[in-house]
Amino acid sequence: MRSQFAGKLDTLGRIRGVSGAMVVGESDGLVIDAILQEGTRGDVVAALAASLYRRARLAAGAAGLGSSGFMQLDAEQGRICAAGIGSGDPVLVAIPEPRANVGLIRTEMLREAK
Repeated sequence: MRSQFAGKLDTLGRIRGVSGAMVVGESDGLVIDAILQEGTRGDVVAALAASLYRRARLAAGAAGLGSSGFMQLDAEQGRICAAGIGSGDPVLVAIPEPRANVGLIRTEMLREAK
């Protein structure tokens, strides 16, 4: 049975260079739904993305910048993109490959996050 987030994940999964897409709980980092290529450590990425997104959201609020819409982590071995879904707990996460068009991924994530 598909979750209510299946359409959002399918949209992100069709973008060239996206090796995985997930919806995770911001408060607990648990995977709610995901489409991942084999070998992707979804549980680890989910926990990291949720933690970073939550901290960025809280820091932006404390600094008077308002709500955080999109977050991107660039690391030596890869990237993680995250966007909050609505006003609730779920966070939409994409795992782009190095050659992926992050601008397109960001646009689609923000569109799907509404």
